[in-house]
Amino acid sequence: MTDLWAALCLVAVLEGLFLFAAPRGWKRAAEQMQALPDRQVRIIGGIVLAIGLVALGFVRG
Repeated sequence: MTDLWAALCLVAVLEGLFLFAAPRGWKRAAEQMQALPDRQVRIIGGIVLAIGLVALGFVRG
């Protein structure tokens, strides 16, 4: 359970880093995502999820 909380904290750190370092770029990306159909956003989300799971598998070994 501790690993899950640590992972969620790292997600918050990364999201905060993007917002802090490039707020305009983040806003532009969010606007572009709103223009995409839901199906395409789901596909992108699934791809990112799969990449994250594979990377986690490599890291956790």
